[in-house]
Amino acid sequence: RLQADWPDQWQAIVDGGNRKPPMGLRVNQLHAGTHTYRQQLVDAGIALASAQPDDPPTAILLEQPHPAETLPGFPQGFVSVQDLGAQQAASLLAVAPGMRVLDACAAPGGKAAHLLESAAIELTAVESDPDRCAALTRALDAGRFPPDRTINVICADATQTQAAWAKRPFDAILLDAPCSGSGVVGRHPDAKWLRQPEDIDALGRTQSRLLRALWPLLKPGGHLLYGTCSVFAQENQQQIERFLQETKDARLQRQLQLAPDARHDGFYYALLCKETAAQ
Repeated sequence: RLQADWPDQWQAIVDGGNRKPPMGLRVNQLHAGTHTYRQQLVDAGIALASAQPDDPPTAILLEQPHPAETLPGFPQGFVSVQDLGAQQAASLLAVAPGMRVLDACAAPGGKAAHLLESAAIELTAVESDPDRCAALTRALDAGRFPPDRTINVICADATQTQAAWAKRPFDAILLDAPCSGSGVVGRHPDAKWLRQPEDIDALGRTQSRLLRALWPLLKPGGHLLYGTCSVFAQENQQQIERFLQETKDARLQRQLQLAPDARHDGFYYALLCKETAAQ
């Protein structure tokens, strides 16, 4: 499958999945700027990789993994451990103060927390698994964020949009869809043996069902960011191409495919805009 999707790069992707995964940090901009926190790490004797132009503005990459609890300000929430590729989600969705935002598959909560750190928004975070929903509730505890943020954690199937949480439209939606995890096998190497070809078909159907269910909840002019931690076209480009063909008011604004390497895991993002009637 990799050879078919990536005829010139499949070997590099395999190598990326076999590499010890990198350790990225997300600096909480409510407490300190990224440059300031970089200096705190340097002062603490922690070696940092050079920043790159495409890095998210909140991101720092460590030269070597480091115990999180010993990072400056980690217990106080000044910094979180999050892959640089995962941090692209908040950068692409670019929420603004006052927005109603839906995170449709929100556990474990890293991307949701990043959105809440980015702007004073009203966030609805939906997760179907009860255990993961409990962990999500802890991760999004209101005490971690300023009082001008509104946080609603809902334990529900995001496709069941007749529920009360879905009655009002959203300005922005993050759909971090269930996927094969083929971009993060460096962190979950057992997936190389456990994942079966038919799993990709089943996941593709789930991804399609989520896209179709959530699109009506988006306001005209709003944005939906579809994301996976997959490198397979069936879950990514092909999924979005089919959705665009079926959805007349959907317009693709940007696609980003990251292959796993020494700086980040493998991710795919597609930023979709809902056209207004005038468009």
